[in-house]
Amino acid sequence: MSPFRFYDSNILLYATSTDPSEAGKQVLARTLLADDDWGLSAQVLSEFYVNVTRAKKSQTAALTPAQAREFVSGLLQNRQCQGISGEMIVEATALATRYQIQFWDAVILIAAMQLGCGVVLSEDMSHGQHYGSVQVINPFLNLSH
Repeated sequence: MSPFRFYDSNILLYATSTDPSEAGKQVLARTLLADDDWGLSAQVLSEFYVNVTRAKKSQTAALTPAQAREFVSGLLQNRQCQGISGEMIVEATALATRYQIQFWDAVILIAAMQLGCGVVLSEDMSHGQHYGSVQVINPFLNLSH
């Protein structure tokens, strides 16, 4: 059975955030991850790993490489993870051109389509926008910053 939702890397990043100003987003992201009906892609996992292990200005990294690897391994248990193929890259270039969106966002949308997801949860794309068979929803939209 295909997952209904596809999670962008910001869901994973908020789930591991230690920033007090992101507490509401952290709770929501952890709730989303506890659900069963979602998938992701190798690109999302790569973006997560790079960002969660990178130290921010005046802060340490949220996770060590070993902690990030363990988190990613846990996510992959009983989850569908879409790899990225050459054909998907070609499709993403067409989608990016058609909708005038960032290429990497188009790759995420193509991966979601490949998994059969109807919804992409992302803070980084246009809330409510339909891209072919996929709609983007920002789950953090109504949370105060």
